[in-house]
Amino acid sequence: MRACQICNKSNKKAIKRKKLRGKFNPVKKYFQKSNLQILNFQGKRFLVCKDCRKLILKGKIKV
Repeated sequence: MRACQICNKSNKKAIKRKKLRGKFNPVKKYFQKSNLQILNFQGKRFLVCKDCRKLILKGKIKV
């Protein structure tokens, strides 16, 4: 499974709900995918999420 190489963030399961007469019914299960991007930094390629990418480019995380 694809995951961020810095914080190990990956897909997570979520449930859609539909309100019917004052109560919620579970309708469908699906996966929420994290926003993974390829970052070329100092001659190396990393697969990181958008939060880690922003912190790396600001210099707050050392890779």
